[in-house]
Amino acid sequence: MKFRYADKQVEIPFEFKTQPYEHQRKVVADTALSPYWAYFLEMGCGKSKILLDKVSVLASINKIKAAVIIAPKGVYSNWVNKEIPQHFQTSSEYHAYPYVILKWGDKSRAFKEIWKELLDPKFNPQSFIFFVINIEALSSKSGVQALNDFLSKFAPECLICCDESTVIKNPKAKRTVAAVKAAHRCFYRAILTGSPVTKSPLDLYAQCAFLKQGILGHTSFYTFRNEYAIMKDQVNPYNGATFKQIVGYQNEDKLRDILKKFSTRITKQECLDLPEKIYTTREVEMTPEQKSYYDAIKKENLALLENGDQISAQIAITRLLRMHQIVCGCTKTDSGEEIIIKNNRVAELMDILAETSGKVIIWANYRANIKEILEAIKKEYGEKSVVSYFGDTSTADREIAVKRMQEDPECRFFVGNTQTGGYGITLTAATTTIYYSNNYDLEKRLQSEDRNHRIGQNSNVHYIDIITPGTVDLKILKALKAKMNIADTILDDDPKEWLL
Repeated sequence: MKFRYADKQVEIPFEFKTQPYEHQRKVVADTALSPYWAYFLEMGCGKSKILLDKVSVLASINKIKAAVIIAPKGVYSNWVNKEIPQHFQTSSEYHAYPYVILKWGDKSRAFKEIWKELLDPKFNPQSFIFFVINIEALSSKSGVQALNDFLSKFAPECLICCDESTVIKNPKAKRTVAAVKAAHRCFYRAILTGSPVTKSPLDLYAQCAFLKQGILGHTSFYTFRNEYAIMKDQVNPYNGATFKQIVGYQNEDKLRDILKKFSTRITKQECLDLPEKIYTTREVEMTPEQKSYYDAIKKENLALLENGDQISAQIAITRLLRMHQIVCGCTKTDSGEEIIIKNNRVAELMDILAETSGKVIIWANYRANIKEILEAIKKEYGEKSVVSYFGDTSTADREIAVKRMQEDPECRFFVGNTQTGGYGITLTAATTTIYYSNNYDLEKRLQSEDRNHRIGQNSNVHYIDIITPGTVDLKILKALKAKMNIADTILDDDPKEWLL
């Protein structure tokens, strides 16, 4: 296969582990040998596979011995459990080589033993090593130390990547400083994101500094800001002090031309060979408060089993519902009132929305969650950006909500539950659907998927499930993917398997 290197074409014997789509093949051929590159591919276009194909090419010609993947908490486990095993090519024409994945935060004995061995100065790894670390860890001394220790073993013969790179858009943040410093120790560097600009063009500075210092023509954020932001002197009415305020942006064409030299931008509309439906997941951890509630119910279930009591299907479904509510960040009081439990799910949703362009449908199973989502979106994007469609929405307002979602460019988000909005309406203006929480009724899941995957839809549709691993959340999603109705499954199977 031919790869571009500077202005030349280099022939390298390489076979993909999983066959790429045509747009992926072209991007890999054009960028695999580049020391640094920005992959600005819209969510659902397969940028993770492209990055792993790049790693595979470089490993096959002995340019790198390791790779570091920095990603948000909701994403980094996906690299470990799915992306790397599925796409990393472990053989070439010349040799075959094993690989090891080290996930920061893994408390297993095996991880500790490998890590200790890895840091031994005399140890010479025979395997290709992936080190996957969540960006939040780089706000702590232990996380930064671990990354530096790893790079001391492998840099500069290492590729480092920041996935969803808007997480390092703040140049002053501890994690940004740590990530950029680490990147400059590696010869190969990459950033991945569907939307590099979430607030303003200034978001680009730190992300691009990760690739190469001064790549945008500035080694200082403040000189970069002076060139691309319009600043005006303002007076603080309380103390009379003057300060600079950004009132607009300028020279955007120049910035766009600079970016083209080291980035690839692809949207779903351009990928005509993609499948019609694209499924991904985002993981989110429970807060201590959620875990406390969840473990309490689990303990009750164990107590019933230890006493020899039989758990009927109906009781199992009721308990499953309670456990699922807690995982989703809400529960009911004895009086029947739904209340919010402190959770990380809304923050993860807002991160996804920041990375996503176009209109988005958000399905949530519980009324309290819907209200929480609406409040967060209105605060971030404004009152006109969102409409709702659930039990509290009047008939007249439901019609308005569908019409606005389909026709009003100011309206980007449709928030509802599948019980109310999953049937009979058309929402083809949206190309992304997020399941904040799933209903465990298979029919409602299938019907809700078809709200924007139907006649009138001219683009591929991306479905994103937010899940909490190790809970009923994951069991529900697996059952739905296996085309099972959870209620029927519990009636047929041992209910205990679902509750523990």
